[in-house]
Amino acid sequence: MDYKITDKVTWVGKIDWELRMFHGNELSTKKGSSYNSYLIRDQKNVLIDTSWLPYDKEYVSNLKKEIDLKEIDYIIANHAEIDHSGALKELMREIPDTPIYCTANGVKSIKGHHHEDWNFVTVKTGDTLDIGENKLIFIEARMLHWPDTMFTYMTGENILFSNDGFGQHYASENFYNDLVDQEELYHEALKYYVNILNPFNAIVKKKIEEILSFNLPVDIICPSHGVIWRDNPAQIIEQYMKWADNYVENQITLVYDTMWNGTRRMAETIAKGIKSVDDDVTVKLLNTAKTDKNDIMVEVFKSKAILVGSSTINKGILVSMAGNIEMIKGLQFKNKKAAAFGSYGWSGESVKLLTKEMEESGFEIVDEGIRALWNPDEDALKQCYEYGVNFAKKVK
Repeated sequence: MDYKITDKVTWVGKIDWELRMFHGNELSTKKGSSYNSYLIRDQKNVLIDTSWLPYDKEYVSNLKKEIDLKEIDYIIANHAEIDHSGALKELMREIPDTPIYCTANGVKSIKGHHHEDWNFVTVKTGDTLDIGENKLIFIEARMLHWPDTMFTYMTGENILFSNDGFGQHYASENFYNDLVDQEELYHEALKYYVNILNPFNAIVKKKIEEILSFNLPVDIICPSHGVIWRDNPAQIIEQYMKWADNYVENQITLVYDTMWNGTRRMAETIAKGIKSVDDDVTVKLLNTAKTDKNDIMVEVFKSKAILVGSSTINKGILVSMAGNIEMIKGLQFKNKKAAAFGSYGWSGESVKLLTKEMEESGFEIVDEGIRALWNPDEDALKQCYEYGVNFAKKVK
């Protein structure tokens, strides 16, 4: 399948309607995804990125219908991760001497994945490639989100091929941002940002400022996943700048797991106490054993404060909670407060353990948290309510 974007640029990627998990089992993709590859026809023909490995033969077969492979003059590898370069080996069997333009780290990464020494041409920020009426300008984007990542800008057409930047795991045959459901689009764009790019907030902001300093007009942004931004593409750039700048909303999220519902009852009662203080605050309760972990990370990202809760088991915390804490730690959230809660029967270590984990994750600890013995009785629930009241006052 191909789709003409401009007279010179054609989408030649793959829409994956069935994809439900990505990065192994780390990222949920409930709306599917796409592996966007772009073919530029000028005096020179250029292919930007390929497709994911399971579709390598299908990708090359479809590309042959669009162009004689021997007519491809250059290949641009904006990023070597296998969802972008997976079809490269199959393609290079057909055109083994075609130059591959990428960063120096890109060479290392492509060789690491494919174990081939192809005709690599290394580029850095500001390097250009003359392709006829237009030229390509390369912009290194290290750690957005891999060391090898770069963007490619096409003059004349004013297109930014942004690789993982500004992308979404979102399958659609409508292709463009103005033709899809806006709520869905921004939810998937935010989920993508939080779960992939949030650890690199400072770099995101700096890189966008650098790109803007070039004063290059951007009429279209073509990411490597999801829909293309053609209608006011500046909107997603502006949104990225907001997300990268210690973003918070007036939200408090309770993230917990429970064994015999004691910790759940604590969470519900604490939430009531919070709402009694601030009726405008959004309060969300998320059970880690029943809620998608990546959706939880989105809610943590939006929150000014979180409460993490777990029953105590084997002097530790419940396994689903432990996994989510590990994700929270890895995503390096900033400008947020936290405290812990939990029920227990015997030793009761969970609250101290959770508090320590949140402190190590960079959260400002509000207080020492609250515990309840066994299934909390009415007195214990009153204490939970008052705890919620006090917590809300401390973070308001």
